[in-house]
Amino acid sequence: MTVILSIKPEFANKIFEGTKKYEFRRVIFKNPNVKKVVVYSSSPIQKIIGEFEIEYIINHELEMLWDETKNYSGISEEFFFQYFADKLRGFAIKIKNTKLYSTPKCIREDYHLSPPQSFLYLI
Repeated sequence: MTVILSIKPEFANKIFEGTKKYEFRRVIFKNPNVKKVVVYSSSPIQKIIGEFEIEYIINHELEMLWDETKNYSGISEEFFFQYFADKLRGFAIKIKNTKLYSTPKCIREDYHLSPPQSFLYLI
C-alpha cells in the first residue's frame, strides 16, 4: 500500500538529497501494510516530486527517538522538540530507495486528489 505524504519543501528536498533519512510524524497511518510514500511538496511548490520506500517505522519516547535519529534527521534538535511539544512519543519513518521524479506531478490533474493536510492513502 502507498500513501501520499505532505512534506514541507525544505524537508522534501533534503530527503532526495540524502541528508534526511527520517521523516517525523506526530501521528502515523493506521494501516500497517503501507510500504511506499509518494511525496507531495507543500506550499509554495505544491507538486508531487518523488517517492520512497519505508524501511521501518520507529515509535519511541522523544529523547530516545531523537538519540536514534539525530544524525540523519535533517532538522535541528530545537525544531524536533518544538514539533513534538505536546507529545510524549513520536514516530520516525526510515527512508530508503528514494526516487525523484524528473517532472513533478500535479496532485489534482495527475491523481485527481486534493492536497493532504498530513497524508492520504493510495491503493
